[in-house]
Amino acid sequence: MLRILTLALGLLTLLPAAGRAQDLQTILQLHTEEVEDPGRQTVGVVIEDLIAAEMPVVPVFLTHWQDREIVLNADDGRFYALVDEEDGQATIRNLDTGAETTVAASALTEVRPNGGVRREIAAALVRFQLSDPSPANRRAALDAIARQPDADQIAPLAASIEDEDDAAIRADKERLLNILTARYGDKTEARVTAIERLSGRITPDARAALSQILATSDRVGTGEPEGNVAQVYTPGDEITRAEAYGRLVDEGLAPAPVSPAAIRDALIANIEDGAVAGIPVAELDTDAARRDAYERLAEAGTVPPFVPDEQIDTALDSHVFYAVYDEEDAAVTDAARATLRSVDTQVSLNKAADLGLDALSLASIYFLAAIGLAITFGVMGVINMAHGEFIMMGAYTGYVVQQIVPDYTLSLIIALPLAFVIAGAAGIAMERLVIRHLYHRPLETLLATFGISIALQQLAKNIFGTQARPLTAPDWLGGQMVINELVSISYIRIAIFVLAGLFLALLLFILNRTRLGLEVRAVTQNRGMAASMGIDPDKINMATFGLGSGIAGIAGVAIGLYAQVTSEMGAKYIVQSFMTVVVGGVGNVWGTLAGASLIGVLQKSIESMNPSNTLAAQTYMILFIIIFIQFRPRGIVALRGRAAEA
Repeated sequence: MLRILTLALGLLTLLPAAGRAQDLQTILQLHTEEVEDPGRQTVGVVIEDLIAAEMPVVPVFLTHWQDREIVLNADDGRFYALVDEEDGQATIRNLDTGAETTVAASALTEVRPNGGVRREIAAALVRFQLSDPSPANRRAALDAIARQPDADQIAPLAASIEDEDDAAIRADKERLLNILTARYGDKTEARVTAIERLSGRITPDARAALSQILATSDRVGTGEPEGNVAQVYTPGDEITRAEAYGRLVDEGLAPAPVSPAAIRDALIANIEDGAVAGIPVAELDTDAARRDAYERLAEAGTVPPFVPDEQIDTALDSHVFYAVYDEEDAAVTDAARATLRSVDTQVSLNKAADLGLDALSLASIYFLAAIGLAITFGVMGVINMAHGEFIMMGAYTGYVVQQIVPDYTLSLIIALPLAFVIAGAAGIAMERLVIRHLYHRPLETLLATFGISIALQQLAKNIFGTQARPLTAPDWLGGQMVINELVSISYIRIAIFVLAGLFLALLLFILNRTRLGLEVRAVTQNRGMAASMGIDPDKINMATFGLGSGIAGIAGVAIGLYAQVTSEMGAKYIVQSFMTVVVGGVGNVWGTLAGASLIGVLQKSIESMNPSNTLAAQTYMILFIIIFIQFRPRGIVALRGRAAEA
C-alpha cells in the first residue's frame, strides 16, 4: 500500500502546475514575469496555460489584460484588476472572487502589454467569444477571425458550431470554417472538401480565399518547369519578348540591354576635350551618331556592349518562362480553380440580376414620368413641353405637405392624391386657357408650352427659392433590401416600382372598363368619327390633359423621395419622357411600358460599361433611339386603325 501511495505522489509531482491549479491567481504566479512584462515571444505560454485551465474567469482576465487594467500589488505580489484610483487610493478587484479592496496606489504597478501582445490576447479572446451567450459577441468573434485568419482558429471554430442555436451565425461559422480549412487545413481531402463547399459562395472573403490559394509566382528555368505549374508563357504570346528578356535580366541570366537613357548618360560621362571617343559633341545630334560613339566606347571596354537581337533570341529560346502556384498541392489548386470558375459564374449572374433590378427601377420611374405625356400626346397630338413642370409641381406639393404634417407616412398618404389634384387642375387650366386655342398648330403649341415651362420654373424659384428642398421618405422606406452581397435594391425604388404597377393597372382599367376610357380610345383612333357618335372631343381633351397632368404630379412625389426637389427637376425628365413615348408608341399604355423598359435597360447597360460617365450613356442611348425609329417610326407598339394612318 505504501508503494502505491508513493507512486501516486510521484506521478502527481510530474503533472504541470497549471493543470492542478484551482484558481486563476495560481497560474498567474507561475508566470509572474511573463504577465508583468509580456512579449510576443513569451505571452503564448501564458495564454495556452490559461486556456487549458478552462476557468470561467479566464476571458474576464484576458479582457482586463488587453485593456491594460491589470496591476501587480507589491504588498502581496498578486495580480488584480484596477477598478478606480483617486487621491492616492486605488480600488482593486480580486480576479478569482471578484471582491474589491482599497490599497495605496503607490503599491501598484500597472501591467502594460504592447500592441503585439494585445493582438495575441485578442486572438485568444476570440476562442471564448465564439461560445459567448451574446450573439453580438459571437458575431464580433467571427469578424475578428475574418480579419486575421489563422490555422489555430480552426479547432475552436469547429467546436463552437455544434452548440450554435442562431441559424445565421451558424451559417457564417460554417462558411468561415470552410475558408480556414481550405487555406490552412493539414489534410488534402479536408481542404478539397472545404473548397468544394465554397462553390456557391459569392462573399468577398470566400473569393479572396480561393484567389489566395491560386496565387502564383513567376519562374525562369532552362529545363522542364518545376513545382505545381500554373501556366507556361510563350514570349510574344502570353508575355511580350521585352518582358520575358527583362525577367532574364532580373534573374541575372542575361546582360541588360542598353537603353537610350543609358547611352545618353554614358556619353555625358565620357566627354573629354569636347568629344566622345573622338567624335565632337556638336556632331552627336542624331541617334546614329550617338550610337556610333557608344559602340566606340564599348570597343574600348569603357561601357557595356550592345546586346544584339540574335543574342536576345538565343537567350529566350534557351529558357522556359512559367508560373507556379504558391500552394504546392496540385489537388488543392485544381479544386480551387474549378470552384473559382463556378463562383465567377455566380458573380456574373448576380451582377446581371442587380443590373436588371436597377434597369427595372429606372424603367418604372420613366414610366411614371411619361405615361401622362403618352396619354395627352396620343389623344390630343399636343407636344407639351411643360410636362416636366407638372412633375416639379407634384414634388413641391409633397414638400409643402411635409412642412404642415410632420408625420412622414401620413404626409405621403396626403401628398399623393393632393399632388394629383393640384397638377391635374393646373393641367386643365393650361388646356382651357392656352392649348385648346392652338389645336392643329403644333409649332405654336410647342412654343407656347415651352414658354409656360419657363414661367412655371421661375414661379417656383420665386416661391421656394433656388435651393433644393427636402422631401423625406418615411423610415419604413429607408435602407435597402439586400438579397446577397451583390444584389440589392432600395426600398424607395421598390415603392416606386409598386406605384408604377398600380398606375398601370389603374390606367388599363380606366381605358378598357370605363366610359371615359372608351371615349378616350375613340377620340385617339378617329376624332371625327367619335364626334359624329356624340362624343365631345373638347371635353375628352380637357379630361385627358387633366388626367395626364395629375399622373405627372404623383410621379413628382415619387421622384422627389430620392431626387433633389428643385425648380429645374422636371427638365431632367422631359427628354426621357418624350423618348419613352416615341419609342414605345404614341397613345398606348403598353407601348409606354415597353419604351420605358427598353430605355431603362439600355441606359443602365451602357452605364455599367462606364459608370463614371453617365452623359456618354445618355448620348449613346439617344443615338440608338434615332437609329431605332428609322426602322420602327411608329414605336414598339404602334396604333392600329385610322389613327395610325393620320
